[in-house]
Amino acid sequence: MTTLALGPSWLEPNQLIDTFGPLGVMAIVFAESGLLIGFFLPGDALLFTTGLLITSGTMSQPLWLMVLGIVAAAIIGDQVGYLFGRKVGPALFNRPDSKLFKQENVEKAHEFFEKYGPKSLVLARFVPVVRTFTPIIAGVSRMNYRSFLIFNVLGGVLWGAGVTLLGSWLGKSAVVRDNIEAMLIGIVALSVLPIVIEYLRARSKAKKAGPAGSVPDGAVAPQAPVSRGRHAKR
Repeated sequence: MTTLALGPSWLEPNQLIDTFGPLGVMAIVFAESGLLIGFFLPGDALLFTTGLLITSGTMSQPLWLMVLGIVAAAIIGDQVGYLFGRKVGPALFNRPDSKLFKQENVEKAHEFFEKYGPKSLVLARFVPVVRTFTPIIAGVSRMNYRSFLIFNVLGGVLWGAGVTLLGSWLGKSAVVRDNIEAMLIGIVALSVLPIVIEYLRARSKAKKAGPAGSVPDGAVAPQAPVSRGRHAKR
């Protein structure tokens, strides 16, 4: 199995797995899921490669055990990110003179999570960088904890188990094993697809709602009735 470099050699999935082993994979998933310093880590490629290496016999760990550990690391990582944002985030980002974050941005984030929170938490799992900051911003905006926990678990299972099992399943094919780089690029491209679909849906709804609330050209907008005060003519 050969790979091309998607970035620095020390960030290649094979290199990370060879250097840090199964526990390292879980630690990387944990860091990328909720620690600010983990945004650059190759989560999707790492999970896919882990599943592939288990199927090919390069890794001796049971698939079910790795999947369980990865899912747990993803869920706990988001949990830590949420708590960090809730406890420390406001002190760091909510100051009026902050160059990193403004109060109005926090309010916008709060409105966003109130409206799209559950959906965004699941979709963000499949988008590099976004999945690192989403739980932190959810904590800063004080998203309802029960909703966060439910969709944190759902997103962690779908992403952690889904991408790893996909690598395991596709890893049975010699074509995939011989073209792992192309598969990793495809995984990254597919990870952005849910966000693109959601964006197009929201844009379509906005276009439909626009004409309904607009006033046709040449028409006069209805005026609010004026109450007659005590000085009005009778």
